[in-house]
Amino acid sequence: MNANSVLITFLGNIHYDTRTFNLYKTFSEKGFDVDVVSFDWLTERFKAEKGKISVYKLTKKYSSILFYFYFALIISFRILFSKAKFIFAEDVYTLPFCVVFGKMKGARIFYDSREVYGHLAGLGEKKTIQSWLVKIEKTFIQHTTKVFTTGPLDSAHIEKEYNLDETIVIRNLPLYTEIKNPFDFRAHYKLSADTKILLYQGIILHGRGLKIIYDILSELDNCVLVVIGGGEFKDYYQKLSIEKGLSDKVFFFGKLGQNELLNYTAGADIGLSLIENLSLSYYYALPNKMFEYILTGVPVFASNFPQMKDIIDQYNVGSYSDPENREEIISNLQMLIDDNNYRSELKRNCLKASKQLNWEKEIEKLLPYIIIPN
Repeated sequence: MNANSVLITFLGNIHYDTRTFNLYKTFSEKGFDVDVVSFDWLTERFKAEKGKISVYKLTKKYSSILFYFYFALIISFRILFSKAKFIFAEDVYTLPFCVVFGKMKGARIFYDSREVYGHLAGLGEKKTIQSWLVKIEKTFIQHTTKVFTTGPLDSAHIEKEYNLDETIVIRNLPLYTEIKNPFDFRAHYKLSADTKILLYQGIILHGRGLKIIYDILSELDNCVLVVIGGGEFKDYYQKLSIEKGLSDKVFFFGKLGQNELLNYTAGADIGLSLIENLSLSYYYALPNKMFEYILTGVPVFASNFPQMKDIIDQYNVGSYSDPENREEIISNLQMLIDDNNYRSELKRNCLKASKQLNWEKEIEKLLPYIIIPN
């Protein structure tokens, strides 16, 4: 076993996941020998990547059983042949493999409980799968060295649910970056100089606010919606924008890697985080895109859910509305679009807040549990 070695496992592509990428970057810069095992089954024309960062290609084309079989096979072998002293399970799917095979190797296991897995919106119709995730988490979480979550309410929930000692809150904050050349969406899409850019950033899923914006966009003046990201529902929302006659107001920009994303984020005028109350996991949302907006000086327009509301109120970096109150959303969002002075004030507050709300400061809470190599 290599005392300076870290293995990070994640059922997703590290290049499109800020949290996993930042964890890799932190430990690499601290002098650790870091390996990443991640997976991709969504990116078009994706080619597998091998090395210190490995991204294995999976597919659900044939069956979900084969998908999970190959995932389990790959991650099991990678952990068994790893010499890492510190192993990170970046979701509940990798947790049992990290615990079983990591403990066999004598490694310390860290679990990132990044969702309230017993209350996932995407599994609202699949109660059996959701109950299995709870059983998996409950069984294996007790055998980890330390558990960390994305927000205070998540920590309180999981500590009560599984009778855990204190967990660590590591919010989804971006690496501190000064943006010098924001992307010009107005020039790119040949828009007028006074057109405001509303930005949806992240995985394209139901319940993340796209339907809400689609339903009101024709009533909002002087703005367009830009969507950065991909996912299983991208085609659905592209077709829906055409059906609703929004082709001239909705632009899909595609997926961007972590190294280039923030320059594009900074080109927006308002960043959207209108999560819908479809599950406890969504109600507790404190998404990384909200902090990416703040870091790049883009005022936030979010749902009035407790954890997002607390950040907006504490730092005065945006506005929020009840996601079920259509008229309130239109009124508050149109005010944010129209009031240039107010947005300028919020932008200054965002840039000031970014000095505190960044990954470098946040990750310090986890480092005492890791032996830093000399």
